[in-house]
Amino acid sequence: MDTNRLCPNRAVRPRAPLIKFPKRQDIQRPNAGEALKAFAVNVAPHSTPPPPSSRPPVPLTPVSGTPDSLASIQLLPARYRRRPMAAEEMEYIQRGGPE
Repeated sequence: MDTNRLCPNRAVRPRAPLIKFPKRQDIQRPNAGEALKAFAVNVAPHSTPPPPSSRPPVPLTPVSGTPDSLASIQLLPARYRRRPMAAEEMEYIQRGGPE
């Protein structure tokens, strides 16, 4: 089938990229050891310990309401229940995806 016959008045424009990344080939990468030394020199003298908390930590309190139980979960409508997992799906997740 001839594409010019379908759209005779349309010209195909070349694709223009929407994102342009900077050229990074000319930039020198620092040595990791040198970068860590420079970081340690610049940060260590200025670092201060965090201020102590003015109030003691509050113990966690349980949320009021009825706790989940097997009976309350079984009473849920099917659309709110978790769907059962197949053994193949569990194995797939355990091994971390496709091999």
